[in-house]
Amino acid sequence: MKTILTEEAPIPKGHYAQGILSGGFLFISGQLPIDPKTGNLVSGGMEEQALRVFRNLEAVIKAAGGSKEDVVKVTVYIPDIGQWNTVNRIYGEFFGNHKPARSVVPTRELHYGALLEVEAIAWIAPRG
Repeated sequence: MKTILTEEAPIPKGHYAQGILSGGFLFISGQLPIDPKTGNLVSGGMEEQALRVFRNLEAVIKAAGGSKEDVVKVTVYIPDIGQWNTVNRIYGEFFGNHKPARSVVPTRELHYGALLEVEAIAWIAPRG
């Protein structure tokens, strides 16, 4: 088991890892729309926040030696399901032709007032 940590994604403020690589699977903790350079929630609306979340997600995947095409399952938490069309569009642009399994969970408020949170599981084949 290997802990993944990169400065290209927000450094955890709690007792958790950005990602854990175990047996070829990468388990990525929920990513909020936090700018890793400032440590602050990005300004703007859902589009800006969704873009930041997917950039953070990709940074953890790359730090583990994978790519977004390695993602097999995504869970999206969203307090305002009325914003889903925007999230789905950005999600589609991010993944392109790759279509991982996905769950969308309408939820109450998220930490720091974020408009969405995304966690994922990727398969990164063990090397050597």
